[in-house]
Amino acid sequence: MEYDYFQLTLGRERTAQRALADRLYAAPRVRAVFAPLLGFASNAALVLVEAGADVGGAADVAAGAHDRLTPTLRPTADVEPAPGGIYVHNWFTIDGEAAEEFVRLSGEAWPDFEARFETSIYGLFLAQASEADRREGARRLLLMTRYRDLGEWQVSRDPTSEAMKVFLRRRELTRVSLARACVLMPRAGGV
Repeated sequence: MEYDYFQLTLGRERTAQRALADRLYAAPRVRAVFAPLLGFASNAALVLVEAGADVGGAADVAAGAHDRLTPTLRPTADVEPAPGGIYVHNWFTIDGEAAEEFVRLSGEAWPDFEARFETSIYGLFLAQASEADRREGARRLLLMTRYRDLGEWQVSRDPTSEAMKVFLRRRELTRVSLARACVLMPRAGGV
């Protein structure tokens, strides 16, 4: 299964995110709609859909960009993100030949990370290589992680944990990472 991840710019009103979420959740193949918390523009929305699902064409979408994503270790099935807490969307740009090792190290660290902190890894996705990625010999991955709150994210930075020791090895493969926080927009009725 492949996914499309959209980073949309909406109209000025914050209610545009709720309207967009309601419209998209009514359509099939929409996995999640996220609203910004930290690091995203206040009029942004992030949308994860099954590949090929339509999210455009609405008056509430002023602009957008998208990436085609292939899940690596997670999600392993047709699973939607769990409600509550915050989600950190962390984009990694890594050395192109290091993707397999990056994924392996991630999977090695997750059991300790999830056992130690109130967090869960929703997915680690490999983005389809862009022309710039190919030219620069890079690959991009998107990691979506749910935390209880921003405090739990901060606590999880503990450099003494076994997970962090593995993540430090993963960092050696990383050119750039960009982590931003958002919240999952619930489906109508809170489901």
